[in-house]
Parts: sequence; C-alpha cells; structure tokens
Amino acid sequence: MTQEPIWKLNSQETNFPQLQKDIVVDVAIIGGGITGITTAELLQQYGMNIAVLEARKIGQGTTGHSTGNLYEVTEYGLQELKNKYDTTTLQEIIQSRRRAIAFISENVSRLNLDCDFETVPMYLFENDESIDIDNEKSIAKEIGLPYADLPENGFPLPYKKGMIFNYQAQINPLSYVQQLALHLPTIRCSVYENTHVTSIEEDITTGIIKLKTDQAVVHANYVVHATHTPLGLQLLYHPVLGPYREYGIAFKLRDTSFPSGIFWGNFEGEKYSIRRYEAKGESYMICVGSMHKTGQTDDNMAHIDQLKKFVNKHFDVECVTHQWGGQNYKPADLLPYIGRKETDSREFIATGFSTDGLVYGTLAAKIITAEIVGISNPYSELYKASRHNPLKAAEKFIKENVNMAGQMIKDLVSSGEELKDVDLAVGDGKIVQGKNGKVAVYKNLHGQLTILSPICPHMGCTVHWNNAEKSWDCPCHGSRFDIDGKVIEGPALTGLKLIES
Repeated sequence: MTQEPIWKLNSQETNFPQLQKDIVVDVAIIGGGITGITTAELLQQYGMNIAVLEARKIGQGTTGHSTGNLYEVTEYGLQELKNKYDTTTLQEIIQSRRRAIAFISENVSRLNLDCDFETVPMYLFENDESIDIDNEKSIAKEIGLPYADLPENGFPLPYKKGMIFNYQAQINPLSYVQQLALHLPTIRCSVYENTHVTSIEEDITTGIIKLKTDQAVVHANYVVHATHTPLGLQLLYHPVLGPYREYGIAFKLRDTSFPSGIFWGNFEGEKYSIRRYEAKGESYMICVGSMHKTGQTDDNMAHIDQLKKFVNKHFDVECVTHQWGGQNYKPADLLPYIGRKETDSREFIATGFSTDGLVYGTLAAKIITAEIVGISNPYSELYKASRHNPLKAAEKFIKENVNMAGQMIKDLVSSGEELKDVDLAVGDGKIVQGKNGKVAVYKNLHGQLTILSPICPHMGCTVHWNNAEKSWDCPCHGSRFDIDGKVIEGPALTGLKLIES
C-alpha cells in the first residue's frame, strides 16, 4: 500500500529550481498550492514581477492531499451558516464559490490542462439523522440554490434522506496545480521549489518586505501567505483558527460500476466524502473523513482504520491501495479570512478554508489580486481578513483558545518514561524525559535514534507523535515537523532543534 495521495498516479513531477541568489520583486508568493499558483497566474496579467516560493514541491502540500471535489456549498450545512448570516450573505457565499469553480473550468479549457476535470452531481445525504435534510432543502429554496431529491431506489449507499446539487465538479488537484504552474514561468514570473522561507520582516515605513530563505533574500513590495495558515506569529488569526487533520484512502472494488459524483454522507455521527477516480485504466474509490484536532489523538492510525472499517462495511472492497492525511483550518465565524492581514499591511493572507480549500483558494487568488492591483472584487468585504465580528466568532473563539490552553497545561504537567528506559519499535516516536527535560525521540529503520526538542518554535507548545504519517504535530496551532525536525507545514517558520544524544 502506498503512503501518499492517489493523485500522483496521474500527475507529473515538477522540476523548478531552488532560489539561490537575492532577488527583488513586486510580489513574493509563499506557497505553491492552488492559492499561490492561481494568484501568480492572475498577477502576471498585470505586468508585475512575481516570485513563487514553495518549500517543497508544487502542489504536494495541502492541495495535493485534498479530495479534488469542487462544490458550491461548504463543509458547514446551510442551517449552520444561516445561524450566523442572513439570506443575502448566504447567496453571496454560494455565488462566490460558483464563480471560482467556473474560473477553474475556464482555466482547464483555455490552457488545455489534463487534470481529469469532470462535471458531476453532488449528493448530500444522512443515514443517522445528524443532518436535517428537510431544513437544508428549505434554506436552499429560500436562497435560490437549485437542488433535486434523491431517488427512492437505485442509490448506491444506504440513506434516510438526501438531496442532489447538479453541475458540481471534480479534478485531480495535484495535476491541475502542477500544469498551471508550468504555464507560469516568464521573464516576469519565476517559480522556485525547495525554497523554505525562514523569516518575514515588513518595514511599514518603506513598504518593503524582506523574506529570508535557506539560500537567499527576497525583497518585495507585497507578500502573499498562500500557505493555508499565515506563517509566523500572527496573533490576530491563529487564536481564531482550529487546525484539524482528516484522512483519505483509495481502494479498488470487485464491482467497478459505482457511479461518478461527490457522495457526502453522515454515518453514525461521522461525515464521509466518497468519490470514484479513474487512473491509468484502473478504477478506484476514494473515501475521506475521520477528522480530529491536529496533534490531539493518541493513535492516528486508528482514524485510518476507521475509514477502512467503514468502506469494508459498505463496499465489496478488493484491496486498499493508498492512504494519506490532510490538514484544514476552521475559522471562528465559518468564513475564510482573505486579504490584507491588517488595514495598512502589504502582507496578504488566505486562511480558514475548512475542507473547502480548492474553491476558496481560487477565490482568494482573485480577491488578493484585485486588492494588490487596485481593482474591485464583489467579495472582498465578505471575506475581509481584518474583519472583526466577535458575536459571530465568540463561541468558536472561546472553544479553540480553551482547547489550546488545556493542551499546553496537560503537556506541562504530564511526565513520561526516561530516555534511558525507552523501548521504541523501529519507525516509532515518543516524547520522553531526557537529562534536561522532555525530548522527542524517533527510531529509524536502522535502529538509530533522532532526538529533538519537542517544543514547537511557533508559540512553545509540545508536539505529539503522529504514528500514521511519521511526523511531530503541534496540538495548539497545527505546525507539523518531519522525523528530522524540519517544518512540513506552518505556522512555524523554523524546525525542531536537534539534541545531541
């Protein structure tokens, strides 16, 4: 079984250079996922000098770990959105996402991108009464969102009530972003891979922003944090974002007649996203779900096992072929934060996409481009990053911060076994007591130990071991680190310190 997303079966490896010399640009975009690459695509049309700085490989972060589903509704039910927003706002949310999907479709056609784009229906259904489908239908009718009823017979999964949203879409997200990036490089637009930004300094007086990378320095008039969550110590945003991980598996069926579409259903209190995918002449199914707070589970593998148990219950599974994890950040008031990080700042952020990032990332690129070049966008105010609406955010804001404080206290007072007594299996990691405090220990395939500081350099929380993805995950703001301590994803800018054994 492959420990990576299935999308790599129908994608190609990019080979952009690493930035190794100092440069000056109009706009530096940190992150080469759908948000960053789409922003670069749009900005270059206005004659700006642009540099895209990707810490690893184009599209292989959050974008390449997503479902590939493109839909107008959001992770949150229409009722949940209506509890916070009026009818007009709900209509704007749907319209903005519809336009973003149309833009992706236009890109695919205009640039002839081979990314398995397909128009499909989306099926929203419940099997445990955890969704009030009748109420969802009523709100959809109120806001003018077209839907149809599920047929009484012939649906491939058990359900009690459901609805259909036609004319949604699916893509291979990795292929889409990689191929879009390959259309970018011009005299005014450069793409760099393996270029990790280690610090960001904005000079409010001059308006120049200095970014340090492992090998060079970038001076820019504007910076876009296309990194899923803002990098560095962004105290305005991290307290109102909840970091979550969920998991995906791809599997083959003995009967390959399962229909196309986005199948989004609730079973026994858990939400699962299911779809079919064709790659290299083979038919696969994908199931995504089993979500939890990042760094806050004792056994990550148990969540993948839950997916396997679910699909084996409802499908005639031949074999599971791929497994992976993905991260999302949930905003306190249910809408993303997109735009200037503060009113007069030249730094732009795009975060809080929940599990709806492919569409919101595209929308964010359009909003941020409009703000940088000085044109209007009808959705800038709706998603404005510097908005303050404590009434809409209060409950989640309190919940996330109590959770973070609880994790910090729990880790401070807990004690573990001594390093000298640790008995680790090969490929396993654990937090233990060292000579001068806690350490994060990993045993590699040769039996050698890597010992790291367990303190996340972002805000000082203690990382936890992720046994499914072999990483150290921060339970406070979602930073993740590989077995050598290098940053996998932010908000941390630097890695875990190596401790000599």
